[in-house]
Amino acid sequence: MREHTRYRRVLPHIFLLFAIFIVLFPIYVVFDASTQLNEDILSAPMPLLPGAHFIENYTRALLEGPKNLGASAFIMIKNSLIMALGISTGKIMISLLAAFAIVFFHFKGRNFCFWAIFITLMLPVEVRIMPTYKVISDLNMLNSYAGLILPMVVSATAVFLFRQFYLSIPREIAEASQIDGASPMQFFGTILVPMTQTPVAAMFVIQFIYGWNQYLWPLLITTKQDFYTLLIGINRMMSGADVQIEWQIVMATTLITMIPPVLVVIAMQNQFITGMTETEK
Repeated sequence: MREHTRYRRVLPHIFLLFAIFIVLFPIYVVFDASTQLNEDILSAPMPLLPGAHFIENYTRALLEGPKNLGASAFIMIKNSLIMALGISTGKIMISLLAAFAIVFFHFKGRNFCFWAIFITLMLPVEVRIMPTYKVISDLNMLNSYAGLILPMVVSATAVFLFRQFYLSIPREIAEASQIDGASPMQFFGTILVPMTQTPVAAMFVIQFIYGWNQYLWPLLITTKQDFYTLLIGINRMMSGADVQIEWQIVMATTLITMIPPVLVVIAMQNQFITGMTETEK
């Protein structure tokens, strides 16, 4: 009986370690390749121990970039951060206001407005991306931060999450603020927003990663190197026709791309878990 219990305790740990190995090994291969010379990467088999060109490759990736791109990882990091922060911040602000209006204001068509927002979840990005591109093109927003951010700042998911949170808030709080003479926006700014900190933190993590991982939309509207995001830059690095692909720079840039989302998740993991699981307000 003891042996059976011991196996039941050990086996989950073995499977967990195996799963961790499966996840981390490709990342290690990327790191290993980012420390090698291009000749070593193209040789078969590639060395599985890190090389001696870590500083050289990462310095070049951050400050220069590969020959066939002309944009450094530093510029692309800046563009990706601006896009991710703009999308996450814009979505949260607009969704908070939309949920506030739907829950605390009584007007005709209130439910229709909510379901009209919610039904947009059924429309895949591919269905609306060409009309959106036409609008952005007509407004001369191609190759601009506004063009990268504005079409992505509306989120039915965030509106739904904040609406459900606001529905759980006792109506007596709103009535008490009215008795004290607070305007609707004062009630929103001084009472509702502080109460919504944990859902906002959870939504920020989700939307930051969503904005950071955007590929199709930046691919359509960015043709200038000054507005390349990291994912677009990596794609361009691997599409050189007449220039040999510098895989060590590609791998270094790929590893750099993983770092900001990981840091955001680590820094806000407690708020993220609380915001997604908390039921008592």
